[in-house]
Amino acid sequence: MSPADRFLRNHRNEHLLFVGRLGFATAVVAFMVGALVWRYFDLQISRHGDFVTLAERNRIHVRAIPPPRGLILDRNGVLLAVNRPGFTLSIAVERAGNLDALLGALDELLDLGDGEIERFRELAARRRPYESVPLRYNLSELEQSLLAVNEYRLDGVEISAQLIRHYPLGERFAHVLGYVGRIDERELKTLDPTAYSGIYLIGKTGLERFYERELLGRPGAEYVETNARGRVMRVLDSVPPVAGANLRLQLDARLQEVAYQALADARGAVVAIDTKTGGVLAMASAPSFDPNPFVTGISTAAYKALVESPDRPLFDRALRGLYPPGSTVKPIFGLAALDSGVATSTFRIYDPGVFRLDNSTHEYRDWKKGGHGTVALYDAIVQSCDIYFYTVGTRMGIDRLHHYATAFGFGVPTGIDLPNEAGGTMPSREWKRGVRGQAWYPGDTVNSSIGQGFMTATPLQLAVAAARIAMRGEARAPRLGRTLGQSPVTNPVSEPIVAAAAHWDQVIDAMRGVVEDRRGTAHTAITAMGPMNYTLAGKTGTAQVVGVKQNAKYDARRLAKTQLDHALFIAFAPVESPRIAVGVLVENGEHGSSTAAPVARRVIDAFMQLYPDGAGLE
Repeated sequence: MSPADRFLRNHRNEHLLFVGRLGFATAVVAFMVGALVWRYFDLQISRHGDFVTLAERNRIHVRAIPPPRGLILDRNGVLLAVNRPGFTLSIAVERAGNLDALLGALDELLDLGDGEIERFRELAARRRPYESVPLRYNLSELEQSLLAVNEYRLDGVEISAQLIRHYPLGERFAHVLGYVGRIDERELKTLDPTAYSGIYLIGKTGLERFYERELLGRPGAEYVETNARGRVMRVLDSVPPVAGANLRLQLDARLQEVAYQALADARGAVVAIDTKTGGVLAMASAPSFDPNPFVTGISTAAYKALVESPDRPLFDRALRGLYPPGSTVKPIFGLAALDSGVATSTFRIYDPGVFRLDNSTHEYRDWKKGGHGTVALYDAIVQSCDIYFYTVGTRMGIDRLHHYATAFGFGVPTGIDLPNEAGGTMPSREWKRGVRGQAWYPGDTVNSSIGQGFMTATPLQLAVAAARIAMRGEARAPRLGRTLGQSPVTNPVSEPIVAAAAHWDQVIDAMRGVVEDRRGTAHTAITAMGPMNYTLAGKTGTAQVVGVKQNAKYDARRLAKTQLDHALFIAFAPVESPRIAVGVLVENGEHGSSTAAPVARRVIDAFMQLYPDGAGLE
């Protein structure tokens, strides 16, 4: 027997080896069991609360409930902006898994446009965690059915009922009401995320934008339980949203319809104002557009067609259109001449048809070839004599013309409760030096004295000026809002225009003559529409679009439609106790007498029928 054999058969050594191996194995097992027990203790006891919270977070989610947007109504309660129920497809990105694959599947089912997917990705990039992002609004019944059948493979997709903005009267109120649209990236940076939680639409233009804060409301929340696929199983609790305040307007839907229809196929605007309150009764711009497609996203082709249309339907002519006011300013400058002592009721000039400045051979012509002969202020306004106002205008000078014109609202925003109002231009020495870098010349004063040259105004400003003449200098800022919830909308009052009563009488009597006197520029057009049971004062205006050379003659037959003169008319009624003032602009309408005056007559006729003796306006 070899020594090795004797060693292997040594029972003591074998026992020691076995005990050592067993002890090592026991220690390893004990260590592993201890680690397992420690880990189990840590997970089940020490961190039990943390994991319960995480589990609840996976099971329970908070969803924002958007508030109903405040309604917009006309003065008689006619609904102009409402909320209609509709179904919206949204995606919870965290529960969607492969988002690209999900969008691909939805594209197969719903034929998504590139614009929809792009807008969704923009919103998804700006969303808060676990907040659902809308993909398509106003799902049809067929689309809802397709989504329901394929629900099993559309993780993260949610179908929810939401209120969607709708404008029942469409294009009639498009410019004044404006519309809501999806919140863009620029707006998102300035918005309070709490106030707009779950809200993806915001007022973009018009009253919807101006009164956004009041119409918005306050969002609510609901706590929902979901399964592993993210489907909502039940609602555990909820905090109801607070609806936005309803906005009641000064506008009358019936009068707005008349104003819009009166413009017919013309490009232009009509503004009618309650002279006593400054409330805007009608404010129409034509042509117009349907605002409803803008709410959920207008197609690229449809938007391009609107933008590229030569009629510019998206442009609000009443608020932003700038036009030379033409002869509509003559009553104002006539009052200025009386008030400043430059002219009197007996002051007369001889109109040979042309006017020349001292030491100048340039001729400024009257609209009537051969002139009007000897005229006083009454005749100058009734027959719209240019030479008279060239004369008194140069005697007053641009400083006084500027002073009186701005008092009547020219060259400054009216302060109406709408965004992006254009202020127009009432030129002055300082204005020309600052804008043009040039000195003021006497010829500039001549042009300004008949509302031409650098002078521009909006149709809204024309109506405001007419209202201030009607109220003999009382100046109220125009207002569209009447009440907001239960609170009235305030109407700022400016400093009154002070002038002698006799001077107001002379100007207003002459404006009445524009309509009633057989020589009046609006007499034929107004009386051709039939007798009136009220008295009307007005003033026609024609604004040049293209200049006419010194010795050339204006010939409409040789001009394109867009080169024809603009037609204007301002008016108020009844003369004895004015309740309504109107400003009308018809682009390329040529003559304020034949084109713009009948539009004003139709609006005022309708007003008198709707509100005899002013009843119902208060």
